[in-house]
Amino acid sequence: MLPSPAGSPIRVLVVDDSAVVRRVVSDALNAQPDIEVVGTAIDPYAARDQLKELKPDVITLDVEMPRMDGLTFLRLLMQHHPIPVIVMSSLTSAGSQTAMDALRLGAVEVLCKPHSAYSIGDLDTQLVRSVRAAAAAKVRRTPPAPPPPTVPVAPAAPAPVITSSPRLERALHSPPENPRRVIVLAASTGGTEALREVLVQLPGNLPPIVIVQHIPAAFSRAFADRLDSQCVLNVREAGPDEMCQPGEAIIAPGNHHLLLQRTSRGYRTQLNDGPQVWHQRPAADVLFRSIRGPDRPHVIGGVFTGMGKDGAAGLKELRDGGAMTFAQDEASCVVYGMPKEAWTNGGAEHQVSLQKIASHLVKLAATPVRPLAHVLAR
Repeated sequence: MLPSPAGSPIRVLVVDDSAVVRRVVSDALNAQPDIEVVGTAIDPYAARDQLKELKPDVITLDVEMPRMDGLTFLRLLMQHHPIPVIVMSSLTSAGSQTAMDALRLGAVEVLCKPHSAYSIGDLDTQLVRSVRAAAAAKVRRTPPAPPPPTVPVAPAAPAPVITSSPRLERALHSPPENPRRVIVLAASTGGTEALREVLVQLPGNLPPIVIVQHIPAAFSRAFADRLDSQCVLNVREAGPDEMCQPGEAIIAPGNHHLLLQRTSRGYRTQLNDGPQVWHQRPAADVLFRSIRGPDRPHVIGGVFTGMGKDGAAGLKELRDGGAMTFAQDEASCVVYGMPKEAWTNGGAEHQVSLQKIASHLVKLAATPVRPLAHVLAR
């Protein structure tokens, strides 16, 4: 679908079987000069009938509706009529798993339904930002699911794991000579699937990986648990005052900033609920800037797809301090916002396509720390 002409309001279709939610969402969006709710629908069948006529740029979609559930509708949309979709899910364990399914099927964002987790004020802020990010997102048509086999077949092979180098194998299976080594990553819109695509390929002997993904608090644990079920790495949601171990990836919990504090044995996690940075908590800049000057040459930092500027300034400080840094390239991003900022301000040393980030990380992890003279020469 072609986007609205430049300068035109973002056209939104609200799909929810609750009249209260339809009104609350519509009021929040219509209060913005650059957003217009062009229609509402009580279920996917009504939404289908309005798509051609209204030509929305973004859909907000409930996942629990009569006649056809939201996930089925989302799958059909992505196959036949791809359009940026923001999924609204309830604050329950089942709702969290449904939200992860929605992201896998192509939704660009998941939010808690307003009656379950957000006050009206919170909804105004988060929903408006999400609609603006979704309007800038690149969505791709997904192929239909293959028909069920008529004869038994072998299960699909898991994603290939990138083989690490002998140097990395030796370094990580010997006594920890460099407890300062850590990988820090950041992502926002489109990042849950981008991170999954990378992490499932990584070997289990890398330095600790610490991740800020902009995601509502209700869904960060489910996100970590799903990754853990698919990766060789151990993946978990960060808790307070925990050691970061090699071979694991740690996800910042929603609505908490995640910082790192170095000890003689490595890094410990710190959580706080300080002010939002770039309208985000957790924020990538908070994580990146928690790594102090002498430790920065030992760091690998990267910024993935996402709307806004979070992470660009912090990545620049890491690179200026000697860290090896990169940003996801434009062609493979859902939203080329955060990576563009990190590239433009010099924070990212390289731009890397999503398909090559896993091997790039393995290569960087096997690269010796840069000498001080190299850092001072920048």
